[in-house]
Amino acid sequence: MTTAKTRRRVRGDGVDLAVYEQGDRSRPTVLLVHGYPDTHAVWDEVADRLAVRYHVVRYDVRGAGASSRPFGRRRYTFDYLMADMRAVLDATAPERKVHLVGHDWGSIQSWEAVCTMPDRFASFTSISGPCLDHVAHWTRARLARPTPRNLRLAAGQALRSWYIYFFQTPVLPELLWRAGMTRPFSRALELGEGVRMRDGHPARTMPRDGASGVGLYRANMAQRLRKPRDRRTDVPTQVVVPTRDLFVSPHLVGGLADRVPHLSLRPIAAGHWVPRSHPDVVARWITEHITGVQGGPLTAAESRALRRARADRDRRPFEGSLVVVTGAGSGIGRATALAFAERGAEVVAADIDAATARRTAELAGLVGPAAHPFQVDVSDLSAMEDFAKSVMHEHGVPDVVVNNAGIGMAGSFLDHSVDDWRAVLDVNLWGVVHGSRLFAAQMVERGEGGHIVNTASAAAYTPSRTLPAYATSKAAVLMLSECLRAELKGKGIGVSAVCPGIVDTNITRTSRFVGVGAEREASGRERAARAYARRGFGPERVAEQIVAAVRRDRALVPVTAEARFGYLASRLSPGLMRLLARIDLR
Repeated sequence: MTTAKTRRRVRGDGVDLAVYEQGDRSRPTVLLVHGYPDTHAVWDEVADRLAVRYHVVRYDVRGAGASSRPFGRRRYTFDYLMADMRAVLDATAPERKVHLVGHDWGSIQSWEAVCTMPDRFASFTSISGPCLDHVAHWTRARLARPTPRNLRLAAGQALRSWYIYFFQTPVLPELLWRAGMTRPFSRALELGEGVRMRDGHPARTMPRDGASGVGLYRANMAQRLRKPRDRRTDVPTQVVVPTRDLFVSPHLVGGLADRVPHLSLRPIAAGHWVPRSHPDVVARWITEHITGVQGGPLTAAESRALRRARADRDRRPFEGSLVVVTGAGSGIGRATALAFAERGAEVVAADIDAATARRTAELAGLVGPAAHPFQVDVSDLSAMEDFAKSVMHEHGVPDVVVNNAGIGMAGSFLDHSVDDWRAVLDVNLWGVVHGSRLFAAQMVERGEGGHIVNTASAAAYTPSRTLPAYATSKAAVLMLSECLRAELKGKGIGVSAVCPGIVDTNITRTSRFVGVGAEREASGRERAARAYARRGFGPERVAEQIVAAVRRDRALVPVTAEARFGYLASRLSPGLMRLLARIDLR
């Protein structure tokens, strides 16, 4: 919904500023500050969303849009920018603190504001625009310890900052902007970040804005980077960190918590112009941050999101995360649920057996936040749809989903009936398809990324005459995971296929042995259970690998030595694998 926008003029320090307001003036004020070479209009989508709850203020900074243009580089220094911001604050929100949000150069000058006049701000959200003093300290810290990694990080940011050096050259940047850079800029924005031209952005005034705004770089960059100040702030600050930003390295937040004690970090798989490409996410995060600062009511999902964002050294790795695990009643599923709970995650433990799901949830609650049991048959589409909806409505969109439920089956191909095949594929493959499809759709809609883990098996790439249905189902899971990873990568959602080898779980005691009588089937289960127990590789070690796969975004994780050997052999010597497949493991 678009709310009415009013415009007025406010006198800054030697310039007239075009100021725009939306929403109820009696409500908390949110001040949105745009960057270069934008105008206030870059915030249109975000402002419309925020104005439903807040008094939203924007203004064209000096030299941009409908604001006047000062003469001379000196009049673009931080002193003038701060004077302008104070004039806007005095005119729109006198005698009360506002919630400040900045993007690009708007964020750079907002850092100056919260560090020099923190009494004017209740909170700060920074997007793709670091404090110049912090950047200088960060760079010096990297160069002071010239390890290969530190040098790589420093060089990476130096390359991203190529345009800053170019803007220091006289005359040429202004000439290029006035010669018609708007169309190439707009085209690059669309191709690089999927942000299309619309009325107001890029602005019709961009040739003049780009030429005038070069003064921001010339007046401030060299001075601050050469002689950085010790900038700190106690204003509660969240930094939105686009991981695909071509201009600002995500690594620049390193060490920031030492200077900003009340810091939250919000990574997002996006490029530099996040307010245009992800306005729903940006507006939601601003709202959550403001609500948290004000002590307002939060949903369970919002509360988790704020905990997850906290840049606290004592925060556990998955604190604030919601993790769904299917087949969580025993074995790898239970171990995985407990491993995530120990790291601070809120766990949804799902299993076809309600009693074992409850027990896993109880155990998870002893080592982490309260966990939630669910009974669900992963092979049942309608049941899985109800399950996914229940999780979302009761707990929120999960951050991690582990599709782990599975069954075993052994025997010759000719002894497998159609019903046998259907039973294996319904659980091992369709269960993964249902879980991936339903929860991936939620993750994509939320727009904040996530991770899906699918439990395959070393059998996925080690053929065996005695495991035709089981190996086929797991090979399909592996290929499905690879396809999903390719599609969802652009959405910031990771997908991992975990391939355990011989692991001591109760799957051996529940597996079907087809083509034999009940007595031989029971004997086969007992022999398999003893063999797996002698192997001595417990499900807890698989769970550790699953957690590591999520943290490192690994595509394929062979677990156990035999699983790694099988994968290597399948790549290097398929003929050998075909020979080994002839062995009757029964």
